[in-house]
Parts: sequence; C-alpha cells; structure tokens
Amino acid sequence: MRKLKASGKIVKDLRYTIYSPLDGQPCADHDRASGEGVIPQEYTLVKMEVVPPFPAKFAFLEGKKVYLAAATLRPETMYGQTNAWVLPDGKYGAFEINESEVFILTERAARNLAYQRLSHIPEKASCLVELSGQDLIGLPLRSPLSFHKIIYCLPMLSIVTDKGTGIVTSVPSDSPDDFMALQDLKAKAPFRDKFGVKDEWVLPFEVIPIISHPEFGDKSAEKIITEMKITSQNDREKLEAAKKVIYKGGFYEGTMIAGEHSGMRVQEAKSLIRSKLLEHGQAVIYSEPEKKVMSRSGDECVVALTDQWYINYGESSWRKDAEECLANMNLYSDEARHGFEHTLSWLNQWACSRSFGLGTRIPWDEEFLVESLSDSTIYMAYYTVSHLLQQGELYGTDTSSVKPEQLTDEIWDYVFLSGPEPVSSDIPLAFLEKMRREFEYWYPFDLRVSGKDLIQNHLTFCIYNHTAVFPKRHWPRGFRCNGHLILNDKKMSKSTGNFKTLKKAIEEYSADAVRFCLANTVDGMDDANFKSDATSAPLLRLAKERVWMEEVVASESSLRAGLPFTFADRVFANEMNLAVRMTEKNYGNNMFREALKTGFYDLQSARDEYRISCGSVGMNRDLLWRFMDVQTRLIAPICPHYSEYVWRKVLKKEGFVIKAGWPEAETPDLILQKANRYLQETTLNFRIRGWQRECLKILQEKYDGENRKFAPDQEILEALQRSAVGKEANFKKLCMPFLRFKKEEAVKLGAEALELRLPFSEMEVLLENLDLVKRVTGLEDVEILSPEDVIRAGRHALLLTQTPPSPGSPTAIFLTKDGM
Repeated sequence: MRKLKASGKIVKDLRYTIYSPLDGQPCADHDRASGEGVIPQEYTLVKMEVVPPFPAKFAFLEGKKVYLAAATLRPETMYGQTNAWVLPDGKYGAFEINESEVFILTERAARNLAYQRLSHIPEKASCLVELSGQDLIGLPLRSPLSFHKIIYCLPMLSIVTDKGTGIVTSVPSDSPDDFMALQDLKAKAPFRDKFGVKDEWVLPFEVIPIISHPEFGDKSAEKIITEMKITSQNDREKLEAAKKVIYKGGFYEGTMIAGEHSGMRVQEAKSLIRSKLLEHGQAVIYSEPEKKVMSRSGDECVVALTDQWYINYGESSWRKDAEECLANMNLYSDEARHGFEHTLSWLNQWACSRSFGLGTRIPWDEEFLVESLSDSTIYMAYYTVSHLLQQGELYGTDTSSVKPEQLTDEIWDYVFLSGPEPVSSDIPLAFLEKMRREFEYWYPFDLRVSGKDLIQNHLTFCIYNHTAVFPKRHWPRGFRCNGHLILNDKKMSKSTGNFKTLKKAIEEYSADAVRFCLANTVDGMDDANFKSDATSAPLLRLAKERVWMEEVVASESSLRAGLPFTFADRVFANEMNLAVRMTEKNYGNNMFREALKTGFYDLQSARDEYRISCGSVGMNRDLLWRFMDVQTRLIAPICPHYSEYVWRKVLKKEGFVIKAGWPEAETPDLILQKANRYLQETTLNFRIRGWQRECLKILQEKYDGENRKFAPDQEILEALQRSAVGKEANFKKLCMPFLRFKKEEAVKLGAEALELRLPFSEMEVLLENLDLVKRVTGLEDVEILSPEDVIRAGRHALLLTQTPPSPGSPTAIFLTKDGM
C-alpha cells in the first residue's frame, strides 16, 4: 500500500461506490450476499419542472421548485420530448432535496440520492408527501431542451420502479417503447378515459425528428416498429429487441439533426449536451447499482458519494502495463481470457478503505482499514520466504529469530526488488541473502489457481499491483480459474440443507472416490456438479481393476512372453505411449477430466481391445506388466491411496508410486494408430453386415407378402434371440432400429425391401451413365469395377473388398495420374 501511495496510484477523492447504509461503509464484492461484480450505473437526472398551480395533494409546496426527476442514459435525445411517463399504480413521493427544491420520484431512488448528498437530511430520504402515479397524470411540465413549452405527464403500464426513478421522459422519435405507448393513447379513447387523460394532453403532440439513424432514418422508432410489425406496447420481447437496435445504431453511427449541435455525431454531442444540462442546473448526476446488491448484513445497498481512499486502477499507462502482462499469461481457456479482458475494459478507481472489520490499518490514515480485496494481491511473494521466517511451521510460531516489526520496507526492497543492503537492520545479512535467493528462485509464480468470481476483482488487482511493484521479469505467468461446486444439480446452501463438508464426503465415500468424482466433473470454468449417486461407480471400477491385476499376477506363468510382437502387441504398446504423452499434457494444463479420460478410461479401453485382439494367441506378459505400471502411475495424482496399495501390495514394487516418476514413453506412432482404427472399423463393418443379413433373413421368414404384414414383434424377437445375432450382448440396440426401418420400408414397397440383393444390376446402371459420373465428380477417367475384379484392381484390390458385398453401397477410389 505504501508503494502504491508513493507512486501516486492511491488517491483520496469523492467517488460513487456501492455502499451499505446498515454497515455504514462501502460494500465490496466479498461483503455481498448477492450482486457480486455489480458496479454503479450513472444517469443524468433531468429536472422536469411542475408548472403551478399545484394539485391539492401537494398544494402546500407552492413557493418551492417541484420537479419530476427522470433518469436517462440518453440526455442528447431531450430535444424530442413530447411528454413524461409514470406508472399509474406506482408509489411515488415528493422528497425534499434542499430548502428550495423538491423531487418527485420513487422512495428507492430518493434513498440513493440521500447518500449522494442530494437530500435535505443527509443520508435520509426526506418525504414530504406520498403520491401515486395517478396523482401525477396530467401535470403540466416545463422540461429542459424540449421544443414544446409545456408537456404533460401520462400513464405508461410497462414502467418498472426498481430501476431508475419511476419517472420516464418520452422521446417517441427514437424510443420504440415511447412511440407505441403514445400511439396507443392517441388511438384509444377508452384507454385515455380510464386514466382521466384529456385529449389536449396527447393529441397535439407529434414525433419530433432529432437524430438521423444510418439505417432507419430520422424517425427510427416508427420505422423499426413498422418493419417488425409491432402492434402493441405489451409486446415486450419485440420492443426490447427493437430498442437495442435503435439505441446502438443511433449512438455509434447517428447524427444530431436538432438543437445547437445539429450535424454532430451523437457520440460526440452526448457529453456536450449533458454538461450543458448540468451547468444550467437543469439536471443532476444520479447513480444506482446496475443490479440489486444485498450486503452480508441483509441490507439492500445503494450508491453513495463517499470521500475515501481509492486505488487508481484504469489509469491509462498502468492499464497498458496490466494488458501487456495479461497478454503473456497462460490462462488455460479463452473464457478466462475474455473475462480478464472485459474486467480491464471497465475497472477504474476502486475503494480500498473501510471503516471497520478485519484487516490492516491504512499506514498513513489509521482511521481506515484496507478493504479485503485490496490488501492481498502480492502475497504470493511472501510464500517464497515464509518457510524461513516461520521455520517451516504452517501457522507461524513465536520461536522465529525474526520479528514482524523488523521486516521494514527497506528489508522487503532488498529481498523482493534487488534493493541495496539494509543499513539499519539487525537481521543478519546472510539470512536476508538467503531470503533473496529463495525469492529469485521461485518468482515469478507460474500458476495461481482460484475461482472465476475473482477475475473481476482480486485476480485483476493482482496483475495491476504486480506491474506497479515488481520489475517485468517478476510479473505473473499464469492463472487457472475454475467454477463453483454444486451438489446434486443444485447450488450448495446450508439454509436448504443441500451441502456437504469435505470431511463428511471423505467419511462417506473415501478420499479417492471424492477425488475421482471431482476430477471427473468438468474442466474449464463451468460449475462442477458433485453427484452423490455417482460416487460408487469409481469405487467399483477401481476395485474391479485391482482384482483383474491380482488375477494377472497370479496367472503370470500362462502368459505369452518375449518377442516377436504381434500387430495387437504393437498397437497396445503404442496406445500406452499415447496415454502417457496425452495425460502428461492434460495434467500440465490442469485438465483433470481429460487426464482421467486419457490416463484411465482410454487406457482401459485399449487394454480391453487388446484382450479381444489377442484371441487364442494370448496376451504378452511384458506388455501387461507395463500396462499395470503405467496405469497406476497415471491415476496416482487423482487416486493416491488406491495407487499406493496397487504399487506396493499387488505389483510388489519398492518405495512409493508418488516418488516413482512419470513413466517413460516413446513418441506415439500415429500411422500405426490409424491402421488399427481402420482394422477396428472394418471388422465392425463386417459384423454389422453380418447381423443385418441375419435380420433380413428372419424378416423374410416372418413377412406375409400378400397382405404386407409381419408376424408379431415378440415372435420376431424370439427368432433373433435363437439366431447367431442373439449371442451379441447388445443385439437389441444393434438390431431394433434396423428392423423398424426395414419393416416400414417393406410395408410401403413390398418384399423387395427385404432382398439381400438389389433388383437391378448396379454395374449396368453405372456403366450406362459413365458420362454423368465423370461430370458430377469432375474426373477425366472413371473405371467401374466389381468386387470380383481383384486382378484388374491390382494393389488396390483390398479397397474393393474392405466390406462384404452390400446392396447399394459402392466404394469410391480416387487415384492420381501416377496411380498413387
């Protein structure tokens, strides 16, 4: 904090900040029960003066300036005002701002204003009279910049009172909501009568063009409503979509065509018009939380204008350094990088002081404490020397030879910043040199693991403060951000009883099962779902694997040993090499689910495939021993207790698996892998064609061609069970979709659909249309061969016979001119 202060990066100033009235201090992210990451939203509060005489309900305010206070994000559109809107059954009040001014708005907005020094009673909304929206309908108003001398207050049913002030100024030229609401009032006399709206308050007021929109012209709201066929102010979804289009295009590409800034781009004129309103006292700045924020004390937060200490995040040169640091960091996912980039785009001055709570006093102003997210952003540096200062004891003891008060800025400059030798320290120089060597060895940190919710504050602060305090060579190198943990598809909550402590989970399922389930939930920043009913699966899987290993060890003498390796042996060895390399990469990227996939599930599948491929030849003893060794090492980071048991008790290895090192592996042979995939796909096709032929034979037997009907499904199923296909473990899954398809086809087309051969010659059809084949394929020469033409096919004969003859399934082979 002293370093930041000395470099001008901490200032004291009046700033808008999220604030808890109950706590009496700013409410930072970690102090919030909800609304983390929410920041103040700043509005221009336009003062629409109520023209006397006042209605009876607040006639006693005669002599004061009474305003309807409308919050707007678009002060540049005030030239086009035709009226103001209120919610007829909304609750409003007349609140005393100072001795001469009264604002009519919602109590919620008045409460925010009170903490922004806009209330006659500081930090308390001073309500002079409670009003309803109906009380305000028909009020004549003088509104700043409006081309109309007098406009009126009218009813709008879609106003929400938990945002803004509940008072809305109407600009129908550029607001689809305003246009539709005004048109409804104009077109529907019964609607006007319902709320006591007089014709002269509505009918004379037409749309006033103020902005030229690049796509929708100078009456953009009316045009987009026509194009989108919006017919009612109640069509909220379409109106919201229309508003986004108009507001975005109008601001970034629109041109002012009204007022003193006519001809100027809207985004340039906006600030000038806002400044003019503020300078002339026709508006004030108003801020509120962009979304609802609740403190941990149960208090709904406001935005307050507070005089306190701020860290000047967002300052241009400092932000440039932070962006440079971020660009060179490993963040392990695009989502995390986008989160940091977004935070850097909006983060600015941050309130770093608080009045009470846990924390360190601000060194130069002990009235305040350092706010919790601001005081712990370079503590990783302390990790590098803590073992020396605390003598290796995690919680610290009073037996250390160094006392906290001895660790002055001069000492830390020497240790962390290569500063000069301390001249006033009684700590031995040799000890300080050792601290410096430890720091230089370990820093910068390569990885900091933390939650995704800290991207928007603490972790970004960490980047900023490292660039401010340390030289570039010590800037952070990596963050790995993860999501939250949910339990059984729901957020963990003590109030609902849906929670489980780590200790309880270990007692119920074992440490390895918990670790396995957590690793298997999710990689990246999505929330991880821990399901209680899924914890038994890894236990059973690991137990089954252990039993298999014990059986292999017991039957060692029956296994094939030595060389030469068969094709299946070479494939299995290659799959182990691939598993070792891929799993090492996944662990290195903190992708634990992927590591579990490549280092356990995929490896198990390779072993199962190897058992089938070996057949009567038997499995190779050396390969199985290597598999058990590799499998145990790869799973050890996730299931250490299981792995140590297998290592010592089953495999009879010396020492501990965690000290055995990562298994060695040759570079995987990708060509061999492709060859095996081809073999597996080909044999699978053989099997598929075989059971399809068997299914067709049974369907033929069970088909009544004359009536185009089949025997009952149960009879067909029993026939399948008695056939060779019935021996397949998953024959229903394999056969039933095919059977349904063929039965439907036979009902439509007849018995021909069940034939094993097509009722025409494929060769004749293709040869007769050879010119067409050449044109659609763009080939100069095409030759048609049958599976029997193996001599003419030469060395490509295998490609002709890679699957058994199947009706309607020709194989295409493309060759270059040299035959390759």
